[in-house]
Amino acid sequence: MGERIEAAEEQIAHLMRTVEELSDVVARQAGELERLARRVGMLLEREAGREADGGGAIPLADQKPPHW
Repeated sequence: MGERIEAAEEQIAHLMRTVEELSDVVARQAGELERLARRVGMLLEREAGREADGGGAIPLADQKPPHW
């Protein structure tokens, strides 16, 4: 019966280490998501400002080439 307890303790230790590692990964990813969300927000604000400054001009990507 002692071997079964040792095996269970080893499994628990392994699972605890895995949970800690996953927790670190999730925490890192949460920080990265927050940073990316801030950047996207800044880009959206910047683009809205450009559109407002453009006075309703057609975006360059939507304009026909001069040879048309």
